[in-house]
Amino acid sequence: MPGSDPSCDACVIGSRPEIVLTWESAVDHGHRAKESRWNLQDLDFGGIDIARIHERDELFMLVCSASFIESGSAVYARNLVSYFAGDAEICDWLQEHWEPEELQHGVALKAYVQTVWPEFNWSAAYADLQSQYSKLCIADNLEPTRGQEMAARCVVEMGTTTYYHALNAVCDEPILRGITRHIRNDELRHYKHFYRYFLRYQLQEPVTRAQVIAALWRRVTELRKSDTEIALRYAALWGFRGREQPPSFDDIRNRVFGLMRGQYPIELAVKMTLKPLQLNARLEHWAERPLGGIARRVLRG
Repeated sequence: MPGSDPSCDACVIGSRPEIVLTWESAVDHGHRAKESRWNLQDLDFGGIDIARIHERDELFMLVCSASFIESGSAVYARNLVSYFAGDAEICDWLQEHWEPEELQHGVALKAYVQTVWPEFNWSAAYADLQSQYSKLCIADNLEPTRGQEMAARCVVEMGTTTYYHALNAVCDEPILRGITRHIRNDELRHYKHFYRYFLRYQLQEPVTRAQVIAALWRRVTELRKSDTEIALRYAALWGFRGREQPPSFDDIRNRVFGLMRGQYPIELAVKMTLKPLQLNARLEHWAERPLGGIARRVLRG
């Protein structure tokens, strides 16, 4: 619980059956999401089972930090539109679909936080975070070529798809499960768009596999140490102020990642990361096992 400062169709917890989320089933979820969009009016915030989740610090941290990141999507969108200026198809999609959907994620998660934890000053915390967060959202951090940036965007969307899959799996509050399912499906669909644009640029302005690997590696190494880390830190800073003995940030971070670790879909993450390399089936299968092992060590760290 914050301080007093003024279904996942793929993995179901409890006694309900579990279905493993594979790459193929994830793509199928994306197709269905495209046909069945959602909006804020679909969400029953009055039906949230607040007692079930209010005292769970880890879930507060996960939902709150995600709301911060999603709410900052407009800055990323502006940078990307500027970077891809002259490509009308991509710029139109970014402005008319990607940005509004990402911002809707932020609005939905913010509303959830404010409903479940009304004592938390979300607006003040977010304003405080922006002084640090804005330093990351600069065009200089984009890749040197458009094709590489599309590959990097695939990694970002992989990260969000798998994050919301894991968050959906560790929560048992029905409204939050619905929100995270919707967002996960959106993020998977966004991945497919960025991947399609990556393939298009490979025909127009091809980059080598080594350049793609470099872009993928740069973005993978940033996933846990950049905006996610900052968002978690500010959620903790503002969420636990006022407590007599607030937990240390290292403690709460370890608890958060410990909770998510058991439900993180490593196989899916590896497949989505490898896809821009366009390996043949044999090479891809050969690469999956060691990369999965590396991913597990990173999660343990």
